[in-house]
Amino acid sequence: MSSFHVEPFFDPATFTLTFVVADLATKDAVVIDPVLDYDPASGTTSTTAVEQVSAYLRGNGLRVHYVLETHAHADHLSASQLLRRRFEAQIAIGARIREVQETFKGLFDLAAGFATDGSQFDRLLADGEVVRAGALAIEVIATPGHTPACVSFKIGDAVFTGDALFTEDYGTGRCDFPRGSAAELYDSIQKLYRLPDATRVFVGHDYQPGGRAVRWQTTIGASKAENPQLNARTSRDEFVRMRQARDATLAAPRLLFPSVQVNVDAGRLPAPHANGHRYLVIPLNVLRPASDVGEPLART
Repeated sequence: MSSFHVEPFFDPATFTLTFVVADLATKDAVVIDPVLDYDPASGTTSTTAVEQVSAYLRGNGLRVHYVLETHAHADHLSASQLLRRRFEAQIAIGARIREVQETFKGLFDLAAGFATDGSQFDRLLADGEVVRAGALAIEVIATPGHTPACVSFKIGDAVFTGDALFTEDYGTGRCDFPRGSAAELYDSIQKLYRLPDATRVFVGHDYQPGGRAVRWQTTIGASKAENPQLNARTSRDEFVRMRQARDATLAAPRLLFPSVQVNVDAGRLPAPHANGHRYLVIPLNVLRPASDVGEPLART
């Protein structure tokens, strides 16, 4: 495979990393996990994050073949549709997105006609599949656990792990979303750990532990040696116990409900109502049941 360049873009509002992967000789490129800005207080979207990506693509004359989603994100809205429109790119995601759509169709009481077959996306990706984007060859590695549909993308000596594996000084993704599984995530990361130690790992988020400067890259070898949550010495039972205990203490992502209902529809905003306005559905007390006057109910 020809050489390629990785350009990172960090969104501090959501701690998300977007990557442009490009063969600068042929101008072939893909974009991984783009961000559409959203302010929940005012209910407004904006394009600050994706404008930086677009400027880089245009400035380098890149031909964007795909917008690749590692999963249906729960912490930011995807800008995939905007990039699709601007650059005539296709949107691709793991084939198990169907399971995520089935789960959240009921939670958000989406219209009966909302498809749960993944047809909102241009391409559904299977484990082991190789996606060709001009000179770029992208191997799909199914890495479920954070969500059922999570995939990692291996390009040459680099792997883009989304929310499965973070930098070696932080840990792994959480597994407490619907149909998440700490046991599945353990098995997924073992697949990644079978890659050569020198493989570069590009992560989907960086939460800057200890206030350090943002990082977006580690290696498989460093992760196996040092990851505090799952390294080469961590047993499956140890990881599952740790992950479940830690997840029980975590707050829901700030943009959980807006993000998921947009992202299961391939980044499309909800259709306008008869009055011309678009509306997001925010379920009330789904995560912690309460009475009809708002009093939390005892957990059973």
